[in-house]
Formats: sequence, C-alpha cells, structure tokens
Amino acid sequence: MFARLAEQYRSYVQDLVMSLQALAIVLEKRGYPASCYTCGTSFESASFMVSLREGHLIRFLVSECSISWTEMRDDRELMKLEGAEAIRQLQDLAELIKDDLVAAAAPAEALAASS
Repeated sequence: MFARLAEQYRSYVQDLVMSLQALAIVLEKRGYPASCYTCGTSFESASFMVSLREGHLIRFLVSECSISWTEMRDDRELMKLEGAEAIRQLQDLAELIKDDLVAAAAPAEALAASS
C-alpha cells in the first residue's frame, strides 16, 4: 500500500511541475515576469516565481518532500502556506489569470461579431 501511495505522490508532483511550467508560459505571454525551473529531467521538483507588480513576488516550490507558496512584497514575507493550502492559493492565481484572459477575449469577440 505505501509503495503505491509513494508512486501516486510522485506522479502528482510530476503533473504539478508540468502545470507550473505551463502557467509560467501563459503568465509570460500576458506580460508578467514569470519562470519555472525544474531539477533534472524527471520533473521531481520545481521552483516557480512570478512578479505580479513592482515589488510583489510569488514563489511556489514543489518537490517530493514538500509543497510551499510564499508571497512577498518589497522583500518582506507576507504569507507562507504549505501543502493543500499552497495548492489552493496556486489555483486562485490560475483562476485570476483565466478570468483575465476571458475578459481580454470578450472585446475581441464582440468586435468580430459586429463586423
């Protein structure tokens, strides 16, 4: 049973790392300075960072040992979350970006429909 759980967790971490890489790409395309660095080729860990505005930095770390979200403003730590809470905060960030993308697409669709 424990070996199966360990393998499921490794697979979960790998999925999370790939999702972080995709999120970094989307954020970069939206004009946010973002990066996602992985260790090795097996997607066992990653360091994701994004600057939402001047002096506001979010760092999300994931590995087979831990998951954490750290939010900083002007080099001061505002919030640090771990585990499920960190993932919920990451989901909130992804939803914010998704809403921003939908809002940006709506005027373009309206223009296309009126043409």
